[in-house]
Amino acid sequence: MIIPFAEESGTAIYHLMTQTLIPRPVAWVLSKHAHGHFNLAPFSYFTAVSSKPPLIMFSVGDKAPGLGKDTKVNIDQEPYFVVHIASAAQATDVTESSRSLPAEESELTTANLVTVPFGDFPLPRLRDCKIAFGCKLHALQQIPGAPQTLVFGEVVQLYVDDSAVSVEERVKADGQRSKRVTISAEAIDPLARLGADQYGTLGTILTVPRPK
Repeated sequence: MIIPFAEESGTAIYHLMTQTLIPRPVAWVLSKHAHGHFNLAPFSYFTAVSSKPPLIMFSVGDKAPGLGKDTKVNIDQEPYFVVHIASAAQATDVTESSRSLPAEESELTTANLVTVPFGDFPLPRLRDCKIAFGCKLHALQQIPGAPQTLVFGEVVQLYVDDSAVSVEERVKADGQRSKRVTISAEAIDPLARLGADQYGTLGTILTVPRPK
């Protein structure tokens, strides 16, 4: 089957893309409202962009023409936010946080989610997520011709649950020592987005050595 996108509506294209660009990681984004409470929302148009500087990016659609979603508005006003990687066990909470609420209400309250301090980062992190990226806004880029905005965040600090981390000390040929941090994907058990109402889990993990 070949589907010419020029003949499809925006809604149809969205469903086709989200069912074929699979699996997608989910950015579970905590941001701060101007009134001081926290908003939380999931975004699956999400990826890493660069390592130096360490940038990640997610795409936010508008609520309505000219009206940005709370996450974009919050980050534009308060340039710090936290991107969490949820586990498979949190699929229901992630879905619940996608519910449309007035900007003055917090998804953390409706879903009974708990936050804890994130070191010296200005915002807290979700207690029960095993990965959290503390980010500072790098750039907001409106996509010409589309009701979407790209949010680029520079990662200031990273939290990984100790249960998922191992540290290996290595000795180089010149005698210098270095440490290599390895993070267990199985311990994180990340939630992956598929199409419609579906999520995916890791399943079988393949290890294929890269060519030298």
